Amino acid sequence: MRILLTGAAGNLGAQLARQLADRHDVIGVDILGEVDRRVDLTDYESTRALVNQVSPDIVLHPAAWTDVNGCALDPQRALLVNGVATGHLAAITSRLAIPLLYISSNEVFDGALHRPYTEVDQPNPINPYGYSKWYGERAIRQVNPNHYIVRSAWLFAHGGGNFVHAIRNAASAGKKLRVVVNEVANPTYTNDLAAAITRLIRTERFGIYHLVNQGAVSRWRFARDILDLTGYAETPIVRISRHEWRRPSLPPEYTPLANYAGASIGIQLRPWGDALRAFLAAENTA
Repeated sequence: MRILLTGAAGNLGAQLARQLADRHDVIGVDILGEVDRRVDLTDYESTRALVNQVSPDIVLHPAAWTDVNGCALDPQRALLVNGVATGHLAAITSRLAIPLLYISSNEVFDGALHRPYTEVDQPNPINPYGYSKWYGERAIRQVNPNHYIVRSAWLFAHGGGNFVHAIRNAASAGKKLRVVVNEVANPTYTNDLAAAITRLIRTERFGIYHLVNQGAVSRWRFARDILDLTGYAETPIVRISRHEWRRPSLPPEYTPLANYAGASIGIQLRPWGDALRAFLAAENTA
């Protein structure tokens, strides 16, 4: 299978490239990093020319602006990068009858349901990042019927720049830790997510999927487990509410995702605690 992979320099994109390369011809594109092609997906004509040149069997689209606070400070850019650019891909792939897989987020939901969100629950984003991802979802659903929309949450990956590294680094620096207790979702290991996506695209079962490591947890509990597993069991963490943590973007409070669609075809990710242990073990041997 010939696969066009956007965001190939990012954490999830790079992991997808590694896992797919043995069995598929993967053409990785991004605006930076060491990739096969460079393209600005917000430019429709450049994107159309790229897809025509590559002539892929499927397009995987994890490319996104994932800085939620940055999105809150510049919502127009968020909409352009995460929404409009996705609409470009949807239109181009639809005309060529090419399937499209899009990575979305738990933040398309408002967090008011107080139970895990299923694939058929109605999105209602409450911040610019969530709105931009929902815009992308709608653009695909309205234009390309051969789509996979994969929602995930709280990704952690090797290479730094995520919650696990931030908590561990703060503890090692002796900083006072204050972590939100009333934000709840599913921590998800990018290696596990990439493996699930690799399986999903072989099914040709189009639709919406919630692919997350099993189980929901608060930010505080997640941080506590990170420290307990990395030699900082005695390091205290002050519990705070999400309203006490000042930031440009306020995330939804309770957005665990329930995986019904994936589980129905045999695609399930392991519990988040097991995934965290595997991640930390791999970090120690890297």
